[in-house]
Amino acid sequence: TEPAMAGSGSGPPGEAPGFVPQKEIAYNKLLPYGDRLEAEASRLLAQIKGNLGRAVQLQELWPGGLFWTRKLSTYIRLYGRKFSKEDHVLFIKLLYELVTIPKLEISMMQGFARLLINLLKKKELLSRDDLELPWRPLYEMLERILYSKTEHLGLNWFPNSVESVLKTLVKSCRPYFPENASMEMLDEWRPLMCPFDVTMQKAITYFELFLPTSLPPELQHKGFKLWFDEFIGLWFSVQNLPQWEGHLVNLFARLATDNIGYIDWDPYVPKIFTRILRSLNLPVGSGQVLVPRFLTNAYDIGHAVMWITAMMGGPSKLVQKHLSGLFNSIASFYHPSNNGRWLNKLMKLLQRLPSSVVRRLHRERYKKKTWLTPVPDSHKLTDQDVTDFVECIIQPVLLAMFSKTGSLEAAQALQNLALMRPELVIPPVLEKTYPALETLTEPHQLTATLSCVIGVSRSLVSGGKWFPEGPTHMLPLLMRALPGVDPNDFSKCMITFQFIATFSTLVPLVDCSSVLQERDDLTKVERELCSATAEFEDFVLQFMDRCFGLIESSTLEQTREETETEKMTHLESLVELGLSSTFSTILTQCSKEIFKVALEKVFNFAVSNIFETRVAGRMVADMCRAAVKCCPEESLKLFVPHCCSVITHLTINDDVLHDEELDKELLWNLQLLSEITRVDGKKLLPYREQLVKILQRTLHLTCKQGYILSCNLLHHLLRSTTLIYPTEYCSVPGGFDKPLSEYFPIKDWGKPGDLWNLNIQWHVPSSKEITFAYYLLDSFLQPELTKLEHYANGKQEMSRDDVQQCLTIVHNCLIGSGNILPPLKGERIAHLVPSLVSLEETKLYTGVNYGSFISDNTLFFPIPMVDYILDNSEDDTKSLFLIIKIIGDLLQFQGSHKHEFDSRWKSFNLVKKSMENRLRGKKQHIRALLIDRVMLQHELRTLTVEGCEYKNIHQDMIRDLLCLSTSSYGQVRNKAQQAFFTALGTYNFCCRDIIPLVLEFLRPDRHDVTQQQFKGALYCLLGNHTGICLANLHDWDCIVQTWPAIVSSGLSKAMSLEKPSIVRLFDDLAEKIHRQYETIGLDFSVKKCVEIAILMQKAKNPSASGMMLSSEEIQLGIQRQKEKNAEALQNYENLINMLLNCVNQRNLPWKFEHIGIGFLSLLLRDDRVLPVHAIRFFVQCLNHDAIVVRKMAISAVAGILKQLKRTHKKVSICPYEVSGVPKPSSIQAGDRPDNQWLHFDSESLPKTKQAWESCCFAYHCFLLQAEQIIYDHFSDPKFVEQLIKFLSLEDRKGKDKFNPRRFCLFKGIFRNFDDAFLPVLKPHLEHLVADSHESTQRCVAEIIAGLIRGSKHWTFEKVEKLWKLLCPLLRTALSNITVETYNDWGTCIATSCESRDPRKLHWLFELLLESPLSGEGGSFVDACRLYVLQGGLAQQEWRVPELLHRLLKYLEPKLTQVYKNVRERIGSVLTYIFMIDVSLPNTAPTKSPHVHEFTTRILEKLKPLMEVDEEIQNHVMEENGVGEQDERTQGIKLLKTILKWLMASAGRSFSTAVTEQLQLLPLFFKIAPVENDNSYDELKRDAKMCLSLMSQGLLYPQQVPLVLQVLKQTARSSSWHAKYTILTYLQTMVFYNLFIFLNNEEAVNDIRWLVIKLLEDEQLEVREMAATTLSGLLQCNFLTMDSPVQAHFEQLCKTRLPKKRKRDLGTVVDTIPSADLVKRHAGVLGLSACILSSPYDVPTWMPQLLMDLSAHLNDPQPIEMTVKKTLSNFRRTHHDNWQEHKQQFTDDQLLVLTDLLVSPCYYA
Repeated sequence: TEPAMAGSGSGPPGEAPGFVPQKEIAYNKLLPYGDRLEAEASRLLAQIKGNLGRAVQLQELWPGGLFWTRKLSTYIRLYGRKFSKEDHVLFIKLLYELVTIPKLEISMMQGFARLLINLLKKKELLSRDDLELPWRPLYEMLERILYSKTEHLGLNWFPNSVESVLKTLVKSCRPYFPENASMEMLDEWRPLMCPFDVTMQKAITYFELFLPTSLPPELQHKGFKLWFDEFIGLWFSVQNLPQWEGHLVNLFARLATDNIGYIDWDPYVPKIFTRILRSLNLPVGSGQVLVPRFLTNAYDIGHAVMWITAMMGGPSKLVQKHLSGLFNSIASFYHPSNNGRWLNKLMKLLQRLPSSVVRRLHRERYKKKTWLTPVPDSHKLTDQDVTDFVECIIQPVLLAMFSKTGSLEAAQALQNLALMRPELVIPPVLEKTYPALETLTEPHQLTATLSCVIGVSRSLVSGGKWFPEGPTHMLPLLMRALPGVDPNDFSKCMITFQFIATFSTLVPLVDCSSVLQERDDLTKVERELCSATAEFEDFVLQFMDRCFGLIESSTLEQTREETETEKMTHLESLVELGLSSTFSTILTQCSKEIFKVALEKVFNFAVSNIFETRVAGRMVADMCRAAVKCCPEESLKLFVPHCCSVITHLTINDDVLHDEELDKELLWNLQLLSEITRVDGKKLLPYREQLVKILQRTLHLTCKQGYILSCNLLHHLLRSTTLIYPTEYCSVPGGFDKPLSEYFPIKDWGKPGDLWNLNIQWHVPSSKEITFAYYLLDSFLQPELTKLEHYANGKQEMSRDDVQQCLTIVHNCLIGSGNILPPLKGERIAHLVPSLVSLEETKLYTGVNYGSFISDNTLFFPIPMVDYILDNSEDDTKSLFLIIKIIGDLLQFQGSHKHEFDSRWKSFNLVKKSMENRLRGKKQHIRALLIDRVMLQHELRTLTVEGCEYKNIHQDMIRDLLCLSTSSYGQVRNKAQQAFFTALGTYNFCCRDIIPLVLEFLRPDRHDVTQQQFKGALYCLLGNHTGICLANLHDWDCIVQTWPAIVSSGLSKAMSLEKPSIVRLFDDLAEKIHRQYETIGLDFSVKKCVEIAILMQKAKNPSASGMMLSSEEIQLGIQRQKEKNAEALQNYENLINMLLNCVNQRNLPWKFEHIGIGFLSLLLRDDRVLPVHAIRFFVQCLNHDAIVVRKMAISAVAGILKQLKRTHKKVSICPYEVSGVPKPSSIQAGDRPDNQWLHFDSESLPKTKQAWESCCFAYHCFLLQAEQIIYDHFSDPKFVEQLIKFLSLEDRKGKDKFNPRRFCLFKGIFRNFDDAFLPVLKPHLEHLVADSHESTQRCVAEIIAGLIRGSKHWTFEKVEKLWKLLCPLLRTALSNITVETYNDWGTCIATSCESRDPRKLHWLFELLLESPLSGEGGSFVDACRLYVLQGGLAQQEWRVPELLHRLLKYLEPKLTQVYKNVRERIGSVLTYIFMIDVSLPNTAPTKSPHVHEFTTRILEKLKPLMEVDEEIQNHVMEENGVGEQDERTQGIKLLKTILKWLMASAGRSFSTAVTEQLQLLPLFFKIAPVENDNSYDELKRDAKMCLSLMSQGLLYPQQVPLVLQVLKQTARSSSWHAKYTILTYLQTMVFYNLFIFLNNEEAVNDIRWLVIKLLEDEQLEVREMAATTLSGLLQCNFLTMDSPVQAHFEQLCKTRLPKKRKRDLGTVVDTIPSADLVKRHAGVLGLSACILSSPYDVPTWMPQLLMDLSAHLNDPQPIEMTVKKTLSNFRRTHHDNWQEHKQQFTDDQLLVLTDLLVSPCYYA
């Protein structure tokens, strides 16, 4: 990742570089050697410009071009964009030209593209005047790669990442497209916009990606104004969420963000919010059926948020109103008790919205002005806007704190909200936090609230004008958090550490209480804070006590001490990290006085106990180290003499040196000493003699634990004295040791660091320290190296333990002093790659001058060691591990490790995110963070310092690693291989040097290779998941060696397929090569970039290094380029020949043959036909015995046929001329006069030869050699017979489907050879069609589809002959269709019709339309025929209106079908017939059938059902009875089919024909069942399903009154089922169209009236449902709880009930309730609905309503039941937070309530 915070160019002046840098990284100036970097940067830049320009002019893309573009990205990583604007533009133009070279190899293209994206990343640096980039080359590239016509045939292999790289590239170039680009794009892609076709998706994707939206206001008429109305009209006219709708939303969101204030969104707001709410897919009501595409095609939350944010503000405040409505309606979903798959989306919405608003505020108020369009003042967000926004979102956020998915999203939301309005956000968070700190029973509450407080910490501590009392909460919070340091609860412990560390980083822990006596000018809050700071000392000491407790409880048990677990458990190491970093933060921020007390305490604790060294010891030592780091001088005075004297005392006796087990006290003191020496080196110098003495005593202890601790001491001493690092991280430069009279710490609470006055205290090694370091190396490293050398020469015997000890000392010296050891010397290995450009590495300065007084043999690591140990004691694996570490570090280590750096970079970014102020921006970070970032910049430099030249010393070491990678012990091999891969990735071009050595082990003719070596070599080829894979480098020279070697290694003696591990290795290898292979280029020519390269070499500031090129050199470059292309081609053909030879070897095991054929199939290309013998090989493989091979061959031959395809002449025609219609002036879509001639018209079908007016070619008489091979095989009857036999076998029973690969094969054969093979195939086809087995039918379907599609360009006679053969075949096939095969035939016909002119297929359509529902062969065959027909017509979309009319006419009388499967199929076919009838903006009415006319006819037939009032029962027997049944039965049958049609179209069509379907609603309301019961018949189930789907439909505003009218009409009907169903329908409909209803006041009133009226219905179920509906509408704030409503219910409640008459016991109780009872019940239900509508809080009106309700507890049933239910629900939902809720009630009310909730009525 690029450094996230590149500083701006302003700042303290360094040396001026002679140009204005675009934007450099500010942190470089703060390095201790910062002044030397100017010169270094300009030197580097000059080299890059010179060499890059040179490489391009010499046409050398590889290695020269790639090498120097990579250097450019390194340059950007090290210095930011430190080059002039002219250079910036030149770099971009050059790379743009390079990326868009047409035949560029994909891997190079991606490399260039990533750099180009990086150069374009900060768009504010270059305005549209500086740079203009064309859009077409990018579009051509996307079209070629993302919509590749040959990729599916295996002629092109693209990596998976290519799509995202290309899309990001277009996004980066988009702001710079020319002003008339929008127009050109619309002309280019408008023709693709056909909503019924997949091309619509493509068109909208392109528009979303390419359309520029950031044009300046004066050019907007050339920008979005061209398309905005059209697109937004299109968006509002589709209702069923097709796949492309989301892309359209993304485009609008971007448009809104780039043009705030220039578009009036108000007219669209209700629709926009309704659609966003629908897109959250929230569950409503019970028994809801989710439409699956609503889930898959839902909007991307990020873009929805962008859109909402951009529309906020402005004069009308409409968006804020809707946003509040949105959150009101979904607030209850955030309550922690709710959970579901929708929750993630809701949480994302919460997290993104505040951060998006903060980003917008930053842009409007704080960001530097750039060339991008500013927001006009009228539309900037005002303070009031911000307050409204925070108020509407805070409630859901506070609920989400305790969500099931964790509190992370809520914490991020709160962090951003607190930046805007701390006074609204922080108090409620604290209200939840204080009780959570007290509770012991709910630890989840504690972790959630603490992580939220951490989020708002900076806003809390800095207070500011909005929230001045903020800081006063800090100390109480800290003190109360202390009990969280708890050994028994890990997560609580960690969050507490994070909490304490966060707050102490922000605040100086200084006791300022004395200031109160001295000053009287303090504010109230400051006085409060001063007196509170007296508690700091107490806090620090209590914290330490807690930590000591934690340590004592985690001491290792005896048992673990005896086993050899060096490691702590993962959790313990996390606690250790948390503890030490928190403690060191606290001490850094302490004043001197507090520090002294703390130091004393820690010293006593460490000295008075003896700890075991694994867990407790490490924690205590860490705490001591933290103390020593803060004040080295005073602390070292205490610790060093103590430890030294103890150690010296314990080692006086020489016997100790040889003990296997050492005294615990000795070990503990060694550990303590080794940790406290990790401090500022200068402070250690006074103790050198003592420390050296200790080392001399302990370095050669026999006990392993002992000498390892001693080695650590050596390692830390070396590091402390030789590295560059900051020595303090205090939050204020200079610390807090000034007297309080001149420095008032409280002013610095939460203060950010100032980048230009950081005053970093660096430790830079002094000459004394360096001398000391060399002294240490001479005394301790030198003797060990000599010993090892003698051992390796055989002069000296050593035991294994001694060797290990030696190696441990060497390794520790190496990593301790890596920084000052000079780079490895040696000759560069030349001639690995030829290049005309210098490939020299650049040296960076990192503040170290390598001393001249190093004795050169210091670093001579005895290389013969490896061979000696491998020969003599190969089982000494521990020594070998150490050797691998040493070699790895010699190759890589420069003072810090890459992986450590990466993890520090990550954690730095995390901390930065959790603490940054996004509102202000401008690097307002805490000082400690800024220092950390400068340190990271230094480490980044040390990691790139050496560059990657490959010298002979590296070669030796890598070869050693290879030896170790192929040795006998698995663990050694594994470790060596990891080091080997890292080394290969570091040095330039070394792979070419190493590959032959690895392949040696695989040679079949070697007899001395062991299985271990064989396996090791294979692993070396395979690589690890991150690094490179040697077997698959994207380079012909390498593949030519590795692929054949892998295949022929099957004959090696060491290979055995009995060993599963080896088999698995080969599988992995083959799989990895197939996964990672990308087509390698054959053509490396550079045509157009040369002019820019010349400009680049001429550019000044800094002038490019190197001379201008002479014409001879340029000629030489072109010559080399041609040779290179020829060489690549030669390699390609060699590789194919070698692979063919390998595969044909005798005795080659089958596995390797398959691998070889797999490799061959990767080598198909679209720019080069396969060599002839390879073609012959693949054609023969079609009849291979193994099915795997046959599958590969089918794909390959289909690809080869594509390569051999002849191109057809394209003739462009003007539709207006063909149809003889004048060209219209405005754009119109749909069936226009000028596309009429494309329609299917039975009058003018081409049935004669003349009419087949086509540009068919005569057949080519001559065949190419390649074609001849295919021709010979396919005209050989035996070959064909065998092939058909194989193709009609089944592969996996029941899993097979129509196979597109085989279809491509046959299509290719008939396309390339016309009907040459028909005579041979004809008998087979006839035989196959007659056989009804699944696999044979599938085979013939694939061949026929291939035939029909392949015959596109045949002559008329040939086509006519073809159909004469096909028609009878298809008839037979369709009558033999079975359950297993109908899918395949459907696919076959659909594939045949795809993108074909219907007039050329008229035979097929006539055949299919003959009589789909003949009834022969039963219902199943009928359903199948319809399915097949539907497949064909659906592909034709709008071109066949006549056929659709014919089909509809045929189907209408048959709609009363009895069979369920035929009904479902007809329903589906009807969907397709009416699919074309949509109302899109500016579209002509379609010629295809209209829904409107159809429904009118249907309603006529359903009349008899509409008129009856009784319930409709389904009493039709499932058989077509003889004679005519009555109208009513016919009506029911018809209704069933219509239901199927409506259900099918709910998911598929684009707009719902609401007006027509509404007339059917009353009927459905009547039928749909009320209870959830699956035993209902089909009619009822379908009606219920249909209602559920229709209620979720999106309504146009003009349809709302119509729907309500139908509902009101039904509410008057006598059927209570209907009324009940209306209510369930209403709930869903209102929620799914919420803002469209809210926008229409009349509709709201209608709905309120409807629900309240149904509350008084005489049927109990309806009343209860009405109450539920009312409560739901209140809960989502659709209706409000206002006084008239309340009064109405209270009035109803007071209805008097008639007195109970004394009845005779014998009489029947009358069951019909009196009207009065109903009214009274209605009132009670109304109150109950109000109460249940707020389940999670207690609004002001609630207590009174509860009282009113309780009065009815003794009313007759059903009232009593309602009251009880309501109370019990109230109790259930408010129980959790009862403590808060009861504040809302008066004491009297509470008494009554408590009485009610526990009264005996509860148990009644």
